[in-house]
Amino acid sequence: MKLLEERIRKDGIVKPGNILKVDSFLNHQMDVKLFREMGKEWKRLFKDEGINKILTIEASGIGIACVVAEEFDVPVVFAKKTQSLNIDGDVYSSKVVSFTKKKEYDIMVSKKYLSPEDRVLIIDDFLANGCAADGLSELIQESGATLVGIGIAIEKGFQTGGKNLREKGIHLESLAIVESMDDTTGEIVFREQ
Repeated sequence: MKLLEERIRKDGIVKPGNILKVDSFLNHQMDVKLFREMGKEWKRLFKDEGINKILTIEASGIGIACVVAEEFDVPVVFAKKTQSLNIDGDVYSSKVVSFTKKKEYDIMVSKKYLSPEDRVLIIDDFLANGCAADGLSELIQESGATLVGIGIAIEKGFQTGGKNLREKGIHLESLAIVESMDDTTGEIVFREQ
């Protein structure tokens, strides 16, 4: 998606350790107009899948997922990273390791919000090694729901996540795939799509 690539080039900051900082428009301060265009693109890409739930993980994916859910006219469910008093009853759970935080989380979704009748689209802001996508996929599998696909705003194509998900036969649509980035020059190279 050229619009997203242009915004990454304009406002993205490449940091040491293969970190792409896009918090000015994607995952701290949010450009909702950009999200709306991203939502329209995912609607186009997944329009025939009969999606009735959008699933994401707290916190950075929630804003994007809400706009996408509006396009599909379906609810958003987000996996929580911590147990809280407002999660009652049984939960589906999995473990996820965050690339940027270098921390393992237990993620969970109340069993009330995922069921075998659901056709689920996962939406997230980044894909690096695929740990979040794998964890969310496990929740869907545990619930008996159907994973129809994964929509990612920015995929780091030089890391293994996208390749591994595609090899599993998962319908993955990343709107911008970064092939390489250089923290010295700030250069970002995108994969042609």
